[in-house]
Amino acid sequence: MHRRTKLAEPIRRLVVKVGSHVLTAPEGLNAAVIDALADQIAEILGRGTQVLLVSSGAVASGVRKIGLPGRPEELPRRQAAAAVGQAGLIMAYEKAFERHRRLVAQILLTSEDLSSRKRYLNARNTLNTLLEWGILPIINENDTVSVEEIRLGDNDNLAAMITLLMDADLLIVLSDIDGLYEEDPRRNPAARLIPEVTSGHRQLEKAAGNLPGELGTGGMRSKLAAARKVNTAGVPFLLARGTEENVLPRLLAGEPLGTFFAPRAGRLPRRKCWIAFSLKPRGTLAVDAGAENALVRRGKSLLARGVTAVQGEFAVGAPVAIVGPGGEEIGIGLVNYSAADIRRILGLHSRHIRQVLGEKPYDEVIHRDNLAVLAAPGAEA
Repeated sequence: MHRRTKLAEPIRRLVVKVGSHVLTAPEGLNAAVIDALADQIAEILGRGTQVLLVSSGAVASGVRKIGLPGRPEELPRRQAAAAVGQAGLIMAYEKAFERHRRLVAQILLTSEDLSSRKRYLNARNTLNTLLEWGILPIINENDTVSVEEIRLGDNDNLAAMITLLMDADLLIVLSDIDGLYEEDPRRNPAARLIPEVTSGHRQLEKAAGNLPGELGTGGMRSKLAAARKVNTAGVPFLLARGTEENVLPRLLAGEPLGTFFAPRAGRLPRRKCWIAFSLKPRGTLAVDAGAENALVRRGKSLLARGVTAVQGEFAVGAPVAIVGPGGEEIGIGLVNYSAADIRRILGLHSRHIRQVLGEKPYDEVIHRDNLAVLAAPGAEA
């Protein structure tokens, strides 16, 4: 398993996400913070590490620039604020990186860009080209058109998706908090910082505070969800205060700042990352203990005889979540049969499928090549 001290080893590709609380001041974008961030990233780029920056702040910047009293409640107003703020945000980055003779590129994505396999691969190719040219991609959710992102405010999730899309070695999230605490430090100043997390992400997500603040829309829960995603795929995650002096080089040197989330052993293959984290399940398959063991510990395909229940309506090829007897999600896969057909064959041995359906195109309900197992063998998810 990765440990924090191993970060002293060279990082080939790094994703950095910076939150709106870090980037903004009462009067608007905080130029000093952006300049400091550019200095640190330029230093890292100079070492030969490729960097992708996921930046929040468009809505917050627009709110300040327009002179609104606060973050608008109405969706069209938030989208309009994002349109105004995004221009200023990218200009601020461009100016900051000009001092280092570094070019930046603006990339705006929506969830559809990552759920479509063709667009997913096209985004990857574009980002790879920018990295090959030595250009820093600055990525944001397309707030102006992406309704879901503005409602959920999940650039933490976007950063996790970019990490998996680009096979990055590490995700660092810079926030307005020092890391993960045992309690909310804004309520209890004596709360203890947790230096390292090795398991129990689900319980942490349930216990985490969700205090997004006035200008941001993501809280600790979204950061823990992002950590769980990349950790499940075998990638380490670091959460630290973005205004800490020279925070990025110090983190990469292994200095004990923030909270380190250790990944599980092994990397999830790229296509399975796409299945697990880019696609939205259209339904759910409940499986028995034997099937859960076969999937999680033995790497087998899901057979009809292990399915105990079907929820939702979906067609052949749809992404479907798989839950074990205890109700915990253990994986996501692409089904070989429709929901209606699975209901007819659940619990049956594969040799009986033809008798019930009149045909048997596949032995498996979900083939292991189309199955992303999220639960770690013998470990808490």
